[in-house]
Amino acid sequence: MTLTSTPNSADLPLDTDFDDEIDVDFAYENGGADLSPITLELTPAACGQRLDKVIAGLVPQFSRSRLQQWFDGGHVLVDGKPARGKDTAYGDETVVVTPQAAPEDTAFTPQEIRLDIVHEDEHIMVINKPAGLVVHPGAGNWSGTLLNGLLFHCPQLANVPRAGIVHRLDKDTSGLMVVGKTLAAQTDLVRQLAARTVKREYFALVWGTPREEGTVDAPIARDAKDRVKMAVSNNFTAKPAITHYQRIASGLLDRRPVSLVQCQLETGRTHQIRVHMQHLGFALVGDAVYGKQHLTPIFPRQALQARRLGLVHPATGEDCEWIVPLAADFAGLIADAGIEEPDLV
Repeated sequence: MTLTSTPNSADLPLDTDFDDEIDVDFAYENGGADLSPITLELTPAACGQRLDKVIAGLVPQFSRSRLQQWFDGGHVLVDGKPARGKDTAYGDETVVVTPQAAPEDTAFTPQEIRLDIVHEDEHIMVINKPAGLVVHPGAGNWSGTLLNGLLFHCPQLANVPRAGIVHRLDKDTSGLMVVGKTLAAQTDLVRQLAARTVKREYFALVWGTPREEGTVDAPIARDAKDRVKMAVSNNFTAKPAITHYQRIASGLLDRRPVSLVQCQLETGRTHQIRVHMQHLGFALVGDAVYGKQHLTPIFPRQALQARRLGLVHPATGEDCEWIVPLAADFAGLIADAGIEEPDLV
């Protein structure tokens, strides 16, 4: 039997760049492959070749790296015995390959994950995401994500691309996110983001004392020297990025000046606030990627929270706004700096 596997990618309502704090790649492979054993009868044409090369040619629907994992795990048998990829084929063997599910094949499995739901109706859900929770499955995080929790809490989201997610927060950024519970609601929310009418307000604690207020209008692209990072850039691949900021209060942390800064996004590029504040010379406290490396142990994550979210309800058309207190660890951090948490207004 020859196995053919065709990944099922989500049909997206709109392509959007509004990824907030992490890179955007909304096309997922959604498992569903037949994992029944595959029996291959080798012919004399295979004689003298490496076994892994021969098998790769017979089951091209699987990558060579995945086949190698199956060899290493004893899931490729030649005449009933486990084989090695580097073995030589003789051309008269019976090979049985037993495909194994990859972690990404079960990425869209519902999982019971506690969700801090700020608002929910039949059209939308507003979540207060804690730091440490990954928004959606990806390399290294194929389970235990917000997406998995959404599918458990609201099974109907299995019929909505990306389980209704329209924008994201980085794993270590806390705060408010909106989810569309229907395709119509999700599409409307994406269009609001694209039109820059969604109000997103963040609080960040930064090293130093920036001026009282200002606007950073500086395009962002992948860092040419480190592909994990983003950077202000004039490269043709850079995309417009605009952040408005206001210094709320200042204090001292580890005898160094820090400031609580309120940031409002017009755009939502990857790591936008972190990159823009670093560009000004005021890196976020705890930011292990863009911050002061010798000071990152002071706080185990970037001190950043999506505190306020405002939008037009996709079904009723009314203006809606939600605001949440700072996460406990963030509130404790600014208290240590002698800064009082602002009122919820």
